[in-house]
Amino acid sequence: MASIKQEIYLPRRLLAAIHTHLEAAYPDEGAGFLLGRTAPRRVVTAILPLPNAREESARHNRYLIHPQDYLQAELEAEARGLTLLGVFHSHPDHPNRPSEYDRQWAQPFFSYLITSVRQGHAAGSRSWRLQEDRSAFVEETLVFLDK
Repeated sequence: MASIKQEIYLPRRLLAAIHTHLEAAYPDEGAGFLLGRTAPRRVVTAILPLPNAREESARHNRYLIHPQDYLQAELEAEARGLTLLGVFHSHPDHPNRPSEYDRQWAQPFFSYLITSVRQGHAAGSRSWRLQEDRSAFVEETLVFLDK
């Protein structure tokens, strides 16, 4: 069965803001939420950067978002007439593809924008969505908007 091509649209200014947040978190993982619309296409219109709530000894290769942060993001999205589309996070000095740990904790609807941060500088971002059966991620095409 062929999979449907998945795309996510992201303004370059928001990608720059994501990179700034994730570079500031280096050498730890940084994270935040992607807010936007799903129709007629999946478009990120806002981000909510968050501190990494993981214990300090594990922040270099894990991030944690508290349940109250999820709730606050849902409320913020609703107040703006938007949808919580997903999560962005960094992989310090590692590739921008999901780990097995990422797969275990992911949700199928969400987009997961992962940025490789090498020696403190963003080195590329890719976006992924977990398949409904939770077996694997499928890369979604990042389409950059000039806004």
